[in-house]
Amino acid sequence: MNIRPKKSLGQHFLKDREIARRIAETLSACRGLPVLEVGAGTGVLTRFLLDLGHDLSVVEIDALSVRYLEQHFPALSGGRIHAEDFLGMQLNRLYGDAKFCITGNYPYYISSQIFFKVLEWREQVVCCSGMIQKEVAERLSAAPGSRRSGILSALIQPWYDVEYLFTVDEGAFDPPPKVKSAVVRLTRNGRTGLGCDEALYRTVVKTSFNQRRKMLRNSMKPLLGKDCPCFALPVFDRRPEQLSIEGFIELTLIAGRYLEEAAAADGQTIHPSRHTLR
Repeated sequence: MNIRPKKSLGQHFLKDREIARRIAETLSACRGLPVLEVGAGTGVLTRFLLDLGHDLSVVEIDALSVRYLEQHFPALSGGRIHAEDFLGMQLNRLYGDAKFCITGNYPYYISSQIFFKVLEWREQVVCCSGMIQKEVAERLSAAPGSRRSGILSALIQPWYDVEYLFTVDEGAFDPPPKVKSAVVRLTRNGRTGLGCDEALYRTVVKTSFNQRRKMLRNSMKPLLGKDCPCFALPVFDRRPEQLSIEGFIELTLIAGRYLEEAAAADGQTIHPSRHTLR
């Protein structure tokens, strides 16, 4: 069966077997845990994951690729090939409450969404590795407070240690993408909580980086209002890219106290999901 990459699905099939082997080996510390491969395609990475003895299942949205995998990988028979969209999956349907790992050559146009999905299941996903666009890998692994840091790093890094492992040239794929790629690994750290409201933390991060070149006293106005007295605090003299994870936690605590005090003064309540006064 000859499978041609579909542009509509952002498919760039990995053809370099040495790169596939190196990606498979990123899960060497996770032996004994189930592994879910996202976007198995023609099975180049799949083969190495099986050869390494992983308890493997794959998810693939493309019907032709699913048929190819069914024909060429008998080890995946018995319900180990899931013909569906990873972003819509309830992963506890596959693993219950068990710990597991995720890997893959991820479609670039949804790579950030894949990591947010991992974050949603962080209590079970102990390791996530794979291939993404180099620029996204640099943002994801950016040191807190660096110019490349952003929403992705500020939301992922509290929970995962992120490693930029190696760069991959365009020629490793069919068809070659127009950008370089990189392999990253996320390993769950020991953090069990942020010490602040997690929903408000996400709101603060996203609001801050919506205007990343402005000082926080300007970028935070949509959340705190234009006359918030907190803006006199030194933290608001900084830009969001200058904050560490702990800095964003501090900012969230400040924002939370102000919103609660403002709500109490006006006899209002804070909407639990949007953290706005009503």
